[in-house]
Amino acid sequence: MSIQSSARSARITPLTKTPKSVKNPSRRRRKASSIETSPISGPISPDVSETKRRKRSKDVKRVYYKKVVYDGGEFEVGDDVYVKRREDSCSDNEDPEVEECRICFNVGKTIMIECDDCLGGFHLKCLKPPLKQVPEGDWICGFCQERKLGKKVELPMPPGKKLIRTAKEKLLSSDLWAVRIESLWKEPNGTYWFRGRWYIIPEETAAGRQPHNLRRELYRTNDFADVEMESVLRHCSVMNPKEFSKATNEGDDVFLCEYEYDVHWHSFKRLAEIDNEKEDDKDSDSDEEWECHKDLSSDTDEDLDLEEENRKGPVNGQLPTHQLAANSRKGQIYGLQKIGTKKIPDHVRCRKQTVLEKAQATLLLATLPKHLPCRNKEMDDIASFIKGAICDDQCLGRCLYIHGVPGTGKTMSVLSVMRNLRSEVDAGSIKPYCFIEINGLRLGSPENIYKVIYEAISGHRVGWRKALQLLNERFSDDNKLGKEDNQPCVLLIDELDLLVTRNQSVLYNILDWPTKPHSKLVVIEKLLPRISSRMGIQRLCFGPYNYQQLQEIISSRLKGIDAFEKQAVEFASRKVAAISGDARRALEICRRAAEVADYRLKKLSSIPEYASAGKLLVSMADVEAAIQEMFQAPHIQVMKRCSRLSKIFLTAMVHELYRTGMCETTFEKLAITLSRLCASNGEAFPGWDTLLKVGCKLGECRIIICEAGAKHRLQKLQLNFPSDDVAFALKDSPELPWLAKFL
Repeated sequence: MSIQSSARSARITPLTKTPKSVKNPSRRRRKASSIETSPISGPISPDVSETKRRKRSKDVKRVYYKKVVYDGGEFEVGDDVYVKRREDSCSDNEDPEVEECRICFNVGKTIMIECDDCLGGFHLKCLKPPLKQVPEGDWICGFCQERKLGKKVELPMPPGKKLIRTAKEKLLSSDLWAVRIESLWKEPNGTYWFRGRWYIIPEETAAGRQPHNLRRELYRTNDFADVEMESVLRHCSVMNPKEFSKATNEGDDVFLCEYEYDVHWHSFKRLAEIDNEKEDDKDSDSDEEWECHKDLSSDTDEDLDLEEENRKGPVNGQLPTHQLAANSRKGQIYGLQKIGTKKIPDHVRCRKQTVLEKAQATLLLATLPKHLPCRNKEMDDIASFIKGAICDDQCLGRCLYIHGVPGTGKTMSVLSVMRNLRSEVDAGSIKPYCFIEINGLRLGSPENIYKVIYEAISGHRVGWRKALQLLNERFSDDNKLGKEDNQPCVLLIDELDLLVTRNQSVLYNILDWPTKPHSKLVVIEKLLPRISSRMGIQRLCFGPYNYQQLQEIISSRLKGIDAFEKQAVEFASRKVAAISGDARRALEICRRAAEVADYRLKKLSSIPEYASAGKLLVSMADVEAAIQEMFQAPHIQVMKRCSRLSKIFLTAMVHELYRTGMCETTFEKLAITLSRLCASNGEAFPGWDTLLKVGCKLGECRIIICEAGAKHRLQKLQLNFPSDDVAFALKDSPELPWLAKFL
């Protein structure tokens, strides 16, 4: 329940989706502005033609602001505003600042109470019986109570005048947009524009309005558009849950926003999680000493013109308190390009990159390639599988089992296919669907996957038991789903082996949902062999890369950068292909080789006789140095020099990993595997007590990770390093040559 004061002064606007274009050819003030847009049901970014039409010339630049004064109102980056939705809507000019009482239709200074169901305002004295004070907790008006009892309710109409709706009512009925201002600028022709992020009401999402949605709840989207200031009505306020719970007397234009809605994948994500990720990025790239706003010599001609205007006084009847515009030196407020941003521009912070430095940057694992080579067949299979699942009239659920050793491009291939399919959805060639990506490493417990899936689908967080119940109802009963909610869902689960429980209930539930007649669920992930045997699951194997494929992957990254000798790339590819075929390891070796060559070049440039030697390419010697450095790490030396039984212990762990596909195993399973290896190769089994001591010794060296607690047969064990490191260290062991067969 919220209290509304009749003298509401807060003018704030929420924003939803972007009009296709917002131009004003007449360049008149906002009162006579027009918006070239059509009434549409969802946020749509502007046409490409409109964007090109507004391209700036190369010799004239935009002037960016942090705050502007426009038509008597002050707008700054981060504000939420109402935006007109239709060009010919005359009701947009009807914007009462104070809401009328739903009974007497008068405006007074007495306190009004708001119904938590219909959001209507009522004077305390107009109620029957009248209220002397605002009651605690939620409050429902008499009209809504009768409506819930099934009675026919006729709301009173104002005598002799038209019922005027507030901006809040227009927004919640899809007659206005709500938007968040991300940046502000002035075009060379003198018009003011802003970059906005749209809000939407629950009815405009694929899931529709759910019972848990509040009447004032909005969703922030990932859709942006450029909007002219002529289309802005006034401010509104979109708050997070903590702020909204305290906003008991903040006016009528207050809304709640807890989730961001992905307009492409039709999924939800909590804003708190997004903000935490952004904070981590800022902390990693922060540079508090950078103060770009101190450089006053970079002011443009437009800045000086605006300063001259401010000296002359307010323009067009602006209020005295709004005299200072964004680039006024008096107010010490500068354009966005001049404020103290944490990330220093590349042209200021660092010199021009050398060829070797460019090679190091493009070989980083964090650098995503535009095209994934050598996996065209697998990507075509994934695309045809998804299209066949979501384009089928019945759209029966399906499962795709993707397996392969690490570093073979499984996850990247799936994500590349999903990006391509998203463009087809936007073009209208295939039906819309919901896409959810989950990584098992980010789950606190296997059961948490239920609430993560349900929250991504519905935008509502519940406990995992309640989420399991709701998901079972959703994927089993088609009659309970709304028309807009009845769309396919593609679920990508990475690191599925971390969802293993003692009775395997989590895995069985996830794999059982697609078998329901009306589930419309498509599951894509790496599954356990004993789980996949339960049903006919389509399988797709990603084999290790051979040296030609690794060479093509590295060459595609280095396209246009002449930094490596051809023999050096081939040498690195052959070395990695002989061990594991892991593309990530090949990229890391080449990147480290480029660092070694760069260090050698800088060292030679300090010597006068070698200063003009020309450019230096990465040679086979540099690659060999990187390989030796990578595979001569301390943990590899420990594995090479450990005892005979420790080497068999580690080999059994790698063999168990390859056999089950799980990174974790128990001491009991490992002991059984080790006994079989010893029996088949003429080695004496040492006994469980001795094995337990060997495992503890390897755990103390951090070669393996042992589960904390008492030492027992169900203790969980896991390798602390990649399996190919173990293979490199032990495959050429002179005392145990048979280990190579299991590595």
